[in-house]
Amino acid sequence: MPKFLHTADWQMGRAFTRFETEDGAALVEARFEAIEKLAQLANEHQCDAVLVAGDVFDAQTVSDRTIRRVFNATKGFAGPWVMLPGNHDAALAESVWTRAQRLGAVPENVHLALQPGIIDLEPQSLSILCAPLTQRHTYGDLTEPFSGYESPEGFPRIGLAHGSVQGLLPDEIDSTNPIAPDRAEASRLDYLALGDWHGTKQIDERTWYSGTPEPERFRNNEAGHALIVEVSEPGAIPKVTQLPTGHYQWHQWRETLAVQSDLEQLLERLDALPESAVVDLRLEGSVTLAGEETLLKALSVAEARFRSLRCERSGLQLAPTDEDIGALKADGYVGEVIESLRQRQEGAQDKAARDALAILAGLLREREQEASQ
Repeated sequence: MPKFLHTADWQMGRAFTRFETEDGAALVEARFEAIEKLAQLANEHQCDAVLVAGDVFDAQTVSDRTIRRVFNATKGFAGPWVMLPGNHDAALAESVWTRAQRLGAVPENVHLALQPGIIDLEPQSLSILCAPLTQRHTYGDLTEPFSGYESPEGFPRIGLAHGSVQGLLPDEIDSTNPIAPDRAEASRLDYLALGDWHGTKQIDERTWYSGTPEPERFRNNEAGHALIVEVSEPGAIPKVTQLPTGHYQWHQWRETLAVQSDLEQLLERLDALPESAVVDLRLEGSVTLAGEETLLKALSVAEARFRSLRCERSGLQLAPTDEDIGALKADGYVGEVIESLRQRQEGAQDKAARDALAILAGLLREREQEASQ
C-alpha cells in the first residue's frame, strides 16, 4: 500500500519584519524546524515519499545559506522527496532551483520537478504527474496535460500542482494559475496534491490542499498541518490523515469592550493561550480607568509570556467613573481637566485627549502611591 506525505507552501526565506527582531528570528527558525518535523513524520508513518506542492522558497532571491539549510533539513528522511516549483519559486531559466543545483546543495534523493511530466518512483510504485510553474502567473490550466500522461500499470497516479481550483476557493484568493475542479477525475488521478492555499482544505475525495506546515499569517484557515495519504491500489479512494506540524499559533482578535465583564472575559481568553501564541489584538469601545490599569498589567504579563503580542488600543476610549475620579482624588481644577479630556475624546475620537487622560491618571495614581508610603 503506497503511502506518502503531502506538504506545500514552506515559503522558506520569508522575513517577518513587522515583528520585533527576536520574535521574527524565532518565526524564521520555526520554518526550518517544520521541515525537520516533516521528515520525522515521514519516518514515523513509514512513508514511501514526501511530495512538496510548490513554494518551497518565498522568493528567487533567498540567500545561499537559506538554500543549503532547506535541503539540510530534509536529511532526516532518506526516502524520495519530490519538490515542485510554485508561483514564488517558479522554474525560470535562471531561478533559485538552478542556483541550488550549482551550489551542489540538492541531495540525491530529492527530485526537482522543473519540467512538466512524470516522475516515476519505481521502488515505491508511484507515478508523480508534475505541473511546475515556469513563470509566476499563468492563465491556462497547467494540469490539463495530465490526461495524456501514461503511467506504468499498477502505479497509483498522483498529481502534483500549485494553483487555484476554480470556483471552489474563497473569492479573495488569487485567480491566476487556475486548476479545473474535476482534474482528478478527468485525468484518472488517484490523488491530486495541491499547494497555494495556505490552509488544509479538501476539494473532493481525491483532491486536497495540505496548507503550510508552519503558520505565517493571521488567518483562520487550518494552517500548520501535513497530510499522510495512503492509496491501497490504483482506482481506490485514498485515505487522508491530517497531522499537526505547526509550532506557533497565530491569533487575530478584534474585541469591543463595553462593560467590566467584557474585559474579564478577554483576559481569561488571553490567559488560556499557550506560550507559543502569536497574538494581534485590536480593542475598541470603552474602559474605565481602573479597567485600563488592569488591562495594561495583563498585557505586560502576556507580552513576556507569548512569542509575540501586539495590541492596538487607539479605538478604546477611557471612560472614568465617579469611583475612578474619587480614587484619584482629582477634585477642583484637576477634576475639571479630567472631565474636559473625557468629553473631548468622546466627541471627536481624539487620540491625543485619550493619551493625555491616561497619562494624567497615571501621574495621579503615582502621586497617591507615594503619599501612602
